[in-house]
Amino acid sequence: MTAAVPAWLAAIPVRRLLEEGVEARFPLPPGDRPLVEAGQEVAAGDPLLEHLRDRRIDEVDVVRAAGAPAPLPGDRWTTAPGRRRGEDAVEGELLGPVPGRRDRWRLVTGEHRDVVEAPVAGVVTEVRPGAEIRLRSAWPALRAGIAAGSTTHGRLELATDPLGELKPGGIDVGRAGAILVVGSRIDAEALTRARAMGVRGIISASLAGKDLRDFQASEKRQRAALHAAPSFGVLALDGALRHPITPTLMALFTRLEGCPSAILSDPAALAVDTGALADAVLALPPDLVRIRTGVNAGLEGRVVGLAGPRRFAGGVILDAAWIRIGDEEPLDVPLGDLERYA
Repeated sequence: MTAAVPAWLAAIPVRRLLEEGVEARFPLPPGDRPLVEAGQEVAAGDPLLEHLRDRRIDEVDVVRAAGAPAPLPGDRWTTAPGRRRGEDAVEGELLGPVPGRRDRWRLVTGEHRDVVEAPVAGVVTEVRPGAEIRLRSAWPALRAGIAAGSTTHGRLELATDPLGELKPGGIDVGRAGAILVVGSRIDAEALTRARAMGVRGIISASLAGKDLRDFQASEKRQRAALHAAPSFGVLALDGALRHPITPTLMALFTRLEGCPSAILSDPAALAVDTGALADAVLALPPDLVRIRTGVNAGLEGRVVGLAGPRRFAGGVILDAAWIRIGDEEPLDVPLGDLERYA
């Protein structure tokens, strides 16, 4: 358990390491078919929705039997095969009638469909055809700055030390099925190598903007291929700013290594099944803080005391605290640049 917080530390905002009840969102655009219902419990790996990769708009004659309810936008529709050569059944989601033709409807259809699996165990809270599926995770989650790629799940593994970078040559098929914690940053070449070796996800402290764009372009080409690719996601804990993973987060990852985990895209987070651990919560001193922004961003230290109003770059006067990082002399850091762990 976390020790009691002194009243004078209450001015520093709190960051929860592991947050309960995170609700993940999965896009459900027209043409995608939900495979779950609201209120349904799912386990990691259960089918969640059917994704249409090559969606297109078609038109069909909607002929209903006598007494049958009228079709509505969002309904699934399958046409009966025609008698003429080349007329096959068309299956898809109805969008709406063609203007001026009541029995002629537009629908979204396609040939290639992929099943998207639930990355975490939880409860489906909402299913909105044409919009989204919401899943409340039963696993606690660590919020992150950037998520790219797709939602994915696998076992959590440490690949390098906090200051290290995972090079392409350091990834082999022995890492298949794992979500790797790789240290300060990773480049697009190593991401491509990791996906080819069967790695399910990468977690780093940061991801440079160029590497993010290169990865997103590669991911788009991969998804456009004829054969479906396994899910692969990337999580940058602190966005694009390069610095090492903090000792507190590395201690948390070390404790959680080997646990089933999932990278969520919306919100960007790492969810971990901590059920096998007797105690996944770290006992942290109440005066431990992390510097979020500024020249010392990414570092951790202990609060020595409040410094009061101080003058910083640009002549700005802000309330500050004295922060001791390691054995160095205390630094005055604006309170707005700090966060405590809980």
